[in-house]
Amino acid sequence: QVQLVESGGGLAQTGGSLRLSCAASGLTFSMNDMAWFRQAPGKEREFVATISWSSIRTDYADSVKGRFTISRDNAKNTVYLQMNSLKAEDTAVYYCAARLRGRSKYNYWGQGTQVTVSS
Repeated sequence: QVQLVESGGGLAQTGGSLRLSCAASGLTFSMNDMAWFRQAPGKEREFVATISWSSIRTDYADSVKGRFTISRDNAKNTVYLQMNSLKAEDTAVYYCAARLRGRSKYNYWGQGTQVTVSS
């Protein structure tokens, strides 16, 4: 059974930082591209960042470029999202997702972790 468990969310002030983690089990982590998505209240879920299975490729939404960094540790089956210079509009539930390399669709999702940025 595949499980993706996010942690590290919470309350931060504008301009502050948080680091999200997503621990994966039940899949061959090193064969999966990983991503972070987020969903703000009343809005659709949106892409935040992705990292390839080998860590060679990363991609970011324009709204987070230069502020967020995605990374992974295949030995720990964990993907991270370092979030700096947080803004109120970063407030959302953040979800971790996995897709088998070479596939286009993310098949597995975590339950999400809440990030709230207050001024």
